[in-house]
Amino acid sequence: MTPAAHRTPQASHAPELRAAARHLGRRGFLTVTGAAAALAFATNLPTAGVASAAELDAARLSENPFTLGVASGDPGPTSVLLWTRLAPSPYEPGGGLPAERVTVRWELARDERFRQVLRRGTAIAHPEFDHSVHVEADGLEPGRVYYFRFRTGPWISETGRTRTAPAAHARTSALNFAAVSCQAYHDGYFTAYGHLAEADVDVVFHLGDYLYEYAVNSVGGQRNYTDRVLPDLFNRETVTLEDYRLRYALYKSDPDLRAAHAAHPFVVTWDDHETENNYADDTSENDDPPEEFLLRRAAAYRAYWENQPLRRPQRPAGPDMQLYRRLRWGRLAQFDILDTRQYRSNQAYGDVAHVPGPESDDPARTMTGATQERWLIDGWRRSDALWNVVPQQVTFSQRKLDLNPVAKVSMDAWDGYRASRQRVLEGAKSAGIDNLMVLTGDVHVGYAFDIKDDFDDPSSRTLGTEIVATSISSGRDGADRPANWDTYTRANPHLKFYNGRRGYVTVALGREAARADFRTVSAVTTPGAPITTAASFVTQVGDQGLKPA
Repeated sequence: MTPAAHRTPQASHAPELRAAARHLGRRGFLTVTGAAAALAFATNLPTAGVASAAELDAARLSENPFTLGVASGDPGPTSVLLWTRLAPSPYEPGGGLPAERVTVRWELARDERFRQVLRRGTAIAHPEFDHSVHVEADGLEPGRVYYFRFRTGPWISETGRTRTAPAAHARTSALNFAAVSCQAYHDGYFTAYGHLAEADVDVVFHLGDYLYEYAVNSVGGQRNYTDRVLPDLFNRETVTLEDYRLRYALYKSDPDLRAAHAAHPFVVTWDDHETENNYADDTSENDDPPEEFLLRRAAAYRAYWENQPLRRPQRPAGPDMQLYRRLRWGRLAQFDILDTRQYRSNQAYGDVAHVPGPESDDPARTMTGATQERWLIDGWRRSDALWNVVPQQVTFSQRKLDLNPVAKVSMDAWDGYRASRQRVLEGAKSAGIDNLMVLTGDVHVGYAFDIKDDFDDPSSRTLGTEIVATSISSGRDGADRPANWDTYTRANPHLKFYNGRRGYVTVALGREAARADFRTVSAVTTPGAPITTAASFVTQVGDQGLKPA
């Protein structure tokens, strides 16, 4: 979501770097040599293949290094990614560790007590990657639950629970997943994650805004801590690699977030705040020179990879990172995870709410970039899955913001890129996609939309459904019916549900129907709120359209 005021970073790169970046220019910056030189200077990124020479004697670790928990992600039929990051002092630069590599052992077992260990090995936590560990555990059985943990020196991490996907051609009958988004630490507690940790889901899709770049004061903003004081280093906007790494440490020290990661594998994609509010490709919110903004983007992308359970193909190269990717759940579901930030055209009309016009409707404008768009549609043409699900970031369906004959719409959502949306929908139709579901975050509310062939004609064919997950904490407590509830529901007849509380969505996919449950908490500015189901909807296989369950 977009605060009204623009914000100016409180930290900046060295003047020498700015001069070098301007000299390189956009084209020169994106050449391999130019980018490597500039980024190494700016963010201390190591040259490819180079590791630190010294190794820390882990037996000397006097404090628990597993303060940021464990996680798993991107489950395949025979493998899953296991993650941890060593940080005995998470609120200090470097996590309280010297610039030395650390050997970490890992184990994966059938049982929670590790009596049947199936895989074990060692990994190196490199200081160049902020002592994060990414283990691709393979040789596993499809459709199985596993438990994992890490060890270094005298310390053992908490136990994580993960699972593999079914075999590629398995006729799987059911999948339960959750969708989450938008977790501003300073806006409240991550209570919903504590409930999600106890939920019966197979996998969690994070749809963006895992962290926010804005300052967090000494009392944690709306958390209003009375039993702790956060360091001043959090009370500034994230700009440098160190800033982003420390911000992830703050977020991942939250016990509810740690519990959710330990309980379920995550599939993550970013939106804007993991880097900067409402950026578009190489255009920053404050219109910084692109060659300067790309340095910040490189730092943000690197810290994102370091702190998420992502595989090696997602590791960034300077300011570029291929986050879009495809996962399957047998023949039940194909998931095409999109990146709608890195390749998009800049927002039209100054990125303010505006009626559609020649600028926003220019056919050359794109939300995904041409390569990702082709990848998505080609993937649909080859898909033999019953459900085709698209986890992505910003509202896909038309969302009129007022009741005027020609209504304003958001220029940051797909409404500001209508030609791009039309190409995607035409691609779905040409590929014969009958059961399309789009998953969305960003807007800090829960929506349920029917995706229409013509959004201005309620009687037109329903092409699929869009499930919008509300925020974990962003927007503070919220309300069941926000002030614009009546306007939005009247202006958008394909909008079947609108709720402004915090929480998450669970979706049960089956061979005959899908059911979405919107789970909400009553408050996030105080801890421990209970969770309830605000509404439930079903959509039938071969007969798309949301109906109350």
